[in-house]
Amino acid sequence: MRRRILLAAGGAAALGAPRRAAAEEAVDVAIVLAVDVSRSIDEDEARLQREGYRRAVSDPRIVAAIRGGMIGAVALAYVEWAGIEYQRLVIPWTRVATQADANAWAEALERAPRVAERRTSISGGIAFSQAVLAAVPWEATRRVIDVSGDGVNNSGPPVEEARDRAVAEGITINGLPILNDRPPLGVGPALEAYFRDRVIGGPGAFVIAAEDFDSFGQAVRRKLLREIAARGDAPAAG
Repeated sequence: MRRRILLAAGGAAALGAPRRAAAEEAVDVAIVLAVDVSRSIDEDEARLQREGYRRAVSDPRIVAAIRGGMIGAVALAYVEWAGIEYQRLVIPWTRVATQADANAWAEALERAPRVAERRTSISGGIAFSQAVLAAVPWEATRRVIDVSGDGVNNSGPPVEEARDRAVAEGITINGLPILNDRPPLGVGPALEAYFRDRVIGGPGAFVIAAEDFDSFGQAVRRKLLREIAARGDAPAAG
């Protein structure tokens, strides 16, 4: 446990003194992609999950949406979480404004080592992501925590407490529940309602469910388009 705590603490410490960017390097939205790596997600599913994020961020449609914003840039950080003792900053804040930026981000995620840890603490993931957002080095018009996972909170404080603390700071939490065909603890389709009732919150918060890991990439693209555009309905992203 000591190693895991140090990982999380080290990530937070590294964020403690962010580079102060020039004023013109603002972003339309700062998004923490907070990803479940609990052991209910096997190796093949973990690969599909990462590939979904890689392909979504580097998709030319996503880049076009980014460039179409008032500022034409977003900030992304990629966090992995499991039980309350494990949260990790995998890719620190990255300003994405061009296709080259997006491709480089996707390549960095491909190179990052994967882990699998015990339990599921959505509350821990939200709290850690809130600390990451506090250290974003660019002025952001909006701040979002994007939680994806295939189970309910079973470790650490109640998820509603973490949600409410983040929302009180003006953060929006969106959800991407994975309705796995072999769900943990018999959650299944009820997971979408769980995310809607207990996980998401803040201005414009929404849930987009992935029916399974194979459809995860499409769900990520739809979600990112909606977050970047900050509107009620996302365009199709097949």
